Amino acid sequence: MAAGTAHADQADAVAGRYEVKYEEVTSNCTNTGMAMLRGVFQIQKKKAQTVTVDIDRMPLMTGSAAKAGRVKATSKLGPTSIQGLDGRFSVAGTVNDDGVLQMVLVAEYYLNKKPYCTQSWNVSGVRAGDTATPKAKKSATDGLELFGIAF
Repeated sequence: MAAGTAHADQADAVAGRYEVKYEEVTSNCTNTGMAMLRGVFQIQKKKAQTVTVDIDRMPLMTGSAAKAGRVKATSKLGPTSIQGLDGRFSVAGTVNDDGVLQMVLVAEYYLNKKPYCTQSWNVSGVRAGDTATPKAKKSATDGLELFGIAF
């Protein structure tokens, strides 16, 4: 029973909303794929060590949290925002005790149920507050000027 409690604590430790930036690492997709610059990762605890990872424009990913803030999650194969392509998305990485997220995101695209192309990104960011008040902090607003948001 103690092991279950330890795993539950790991899921609690990584759960939260993260303001992230993406850096594309690899892509063998020509004339297709996704361009990602900034976004939000939402990690939620489901039960015990099970977590879900929700990223804009992607299917919900389900996985687990482990020791040292390690997170691994994968989506089911399903439709994407790219016409005609299905996709499977996965993330793996860590969230440290200070709320800093470092992950790798992989998008595998399929055409007619056959592998078509793959993209991957390094994802980094920090835990954001669950309410609107943290937006007043400088670290939460850095880069928002790019989107025409002024405070």
